[in-house]
Amino acid sequence: MFFSKTCEYAIRAVIFIAQKSEGGKKVGIREVAAGIDSPEHFIAKILQDLSKRQLIQSSKGPNGGFYIGDASRRHTLADIVSAVDGDKVFKGCGLGLKICSETKPCPLHNQFKEIRKKMQVALQSATIGEFNESLNLGLSYIKER
Repeated sequence: MFFSKTCEYAIRAVIFIAQKSEGGKKVGIREVAAGIDSPEHFIAKILQDLSKRQLIQSSKGPNGGFYIGDASRRHTLADIVSAVDGDKVFKGCGLGLKICSETKPCPLHNQFKEIRKKMQVALQSATIGEFNESLNLGLSYIKER
């Protein structure tokens, strides 16, 4: 895929948390890790970073955990990708070259430019809330049942 493993886990975690926290429930790291098939220590770091960036919310204490408020449901998948992987997936070279540009294109430049553009449009138009709705309706899945 185009995303780092960290980014894949981040996207899956945010969608999972959105689904589980819909009724005001807070989700712990263990539940998230089990729900998206991720190592606990790895997902803990990811969730802390996403919380600092205000893509998800967290609260401490016995009833604490991670959740997604109404404002965060309006974030797009592009917001998550940019926060975790930066904008290289939207602007970088398909071969990972630093010198690739419009004036000095790599062999994949023109084809990859179109792929990047389509992916950016798709990720910018997909909100966390919409993905959550799709899960609730059984139209999509993040884990095999």
